[in-house]
Amino acid sequence: MAKSMRIRKDDHVVVTSGKDRGKTGRVLRTEPKRRRVFVEGLNIVKRAQRPTSVKDSQKGGEAGGIIEKEGPIHVSNVMLLDPQDNKPTRIGTRRDGAKRERVAKRTGTAID
Repeated sequence: MAKSMRIRKDDHVVVTSGKDRGKTGRVLRTEPKRRRVFVEGLNIVKRAQRPTSVKDSQKGGEAGGIIEKEGPIHVSNVMLLDPQDNKPTRIGTRRDGAKRERVAKRTGTAID
């Protein structure tokens, strides 16, 4: 069983290491089992893709060729941006009765 990640879809993160260090973006999707996140516009990789169907290309089938898309980044190489001052922060949790919410450790503000 994979441990749940503190980074979620639609979070704004900054990359802390790698070729895109210092760049920010929005998380498009997460893969908790592999501990990876896909960040919009970062870690761009080129892939060769075949067209889906010749008949359906006019109806919305994908064209073939070399496409660029976001590659995975390990979750340890990104940090959440604090919504209050837009700086990297760690994430904690706080309970208010039965409700649990994520909290920015830097300022103590609730996330989401």
